[in-house]
Amino acid sequence: MGINRDSKVVIGKTVSTSEIDNEKVMVDFETGKYFMIKGVGNDIWERVQAETSVDDLIASLLSEYEIDEPTCEKQVIAFLDKLNEYGFLKVV
Repeated sequence: MGINRDSKVVIGKTVSTSEIDNEKVMVDFETGKYFMIKGVGNDIWERVQAETSVDDLIASLLSEYEIDEPTCEKQVIAFLDKLNEYGFLKVV
């Protein structure tokens, strides 16, 4: 089941996170998978540290950034899907 606006998400597992030049590098030492994020990705990661709904996340980003809602929704869901695929995120 994919992530949609009605989904609630939270960090899926403990990963090692480091910040280098305004980019976050997340490493899962269990699997060896890593993920690098920057810009708005950093803001999304910070917001999903506690359980949040995708709809609230999109609303928060729309109030902070100049982006239209359909583009924001598409990009946020794609980003969350990738984090979910890596196991860094889970749908609750």
